[in-house]
Amino acid sequence: MARMLMKGNYAAVYGAAMAGCTAYYGYPITPASEVAESAAALFPKLGRTFVQAESEVAAINMVYGAAGSGQRVMTGSSGPGISLKMEGISYCAGAALPCVIIDIMRGGPGLGNIGPEQSDYNQVVKGGGHGNYRCIVLAPASCQEMCDYTMLAFELADKHRIPVFVLTDGVIGQMMESVVIPEPVKELPDKSDYAVFGTPLNKNLVNSIYIDHDELEHWNNELLKKYQNIEKKEVRCEEYRMEDAEIALIGYGSVSRVLRTVVDDAREKGHKIGLFRPITLFPFPKNEIAVLPERGIKRVLTVELSTGQLVDDVNLALAGAIKSDLYFRLGGNVPSADEITEKISELYGEVM
Repeated sequence: MARMLMKGNYAAVYGAAMAGCTAYYGYPITPASEVAESAAALFPKLGRTFVQAESEVAAINMVYGAAGSGQRVMTGSSGPGISLKMEGISYCAGAALPCVIIDIMRGGPGLGNIGPEQSDYNQVVKGGGHGNYRCIVLAPASCQEMCDYTMLAFELADKHRIPVFVLTDGVIGQMMESVVIPEPVKELPDKSDYAVFGTPLNKNLVNSIYIDHDELEHWNNELLKKYQNIEKKEVRCEEYRMEDAEIALIGYGSVSRVLRTVVDDAREKGHKIGLFRPITLFPFPKNEIAVLPERGIKRVLTVELSTGQLVDDVNLALAGAIKSDLYFRLGGNVPSADEITEKISELYGEVM
């Protein structure tokens, strides 16, 4: 197991390689361009496929084809590119094809800028394409997790036959940290029960169109059962110094790193503050958040780099027992620990 200093974008590609990803189809976009760059450098050396497609639309349809033929396949992009891929992602979900999509979020809407934001949350977590579908969404907060969670993404994609997002922002994608490269996966799953191999003996059919109303309703209900099973079995979250906390800070990705510093500073001053970090954004850790008031949490502050997308799911989970406050920054601005501490003092001065 080698240790290397690398950007989060590179770490995702190394994780994909160790997971047995056989093909990458993509189109460059800042701040995700190094995902494609590193795949272009690494994959051919390993005897695997890299194609820079003519567009994001082309790239995701290449992913659809490769996934349908049984490959472990991946693409990557950022906000505007993810928007263009959404129809193809819906097709992958509708055909129950496993694939991995890396989204390094940037400022929006429109072209926005190349600074870090978390404004793709609703598009990715809620399903930005048409139809009743969901994707598993993993939210790394470090370069190591970019590697590890990309490996996990391939495992979950094949386990549930579903597209899986690795969703983070430009901070994690562009920062450099020490990363331990895991051992490669030794055996890939057998996909002969559904994959199309192009031989006369193979009778499999990859399909997402059901003309008959009852057939489409039945298929959607089957997909719903899968999503409900995922919600029961695949929730992941992390707690930090929550054992006796009275105030819970909630955030994911790069924001959670800042919040960890806020918690440490507050604890040194004797304030009972903890961090709750969602790792899976779908399935969302709603049950774990729902019981926070029963565990002694009196106040909740959600911090995000968007105008209140994560906080909606937090408040749905809290179901009125407590209403989460919100603090956010936009346009590539990331709040400092001091800034968030000031906000906590403004909101909850009696405990700060």
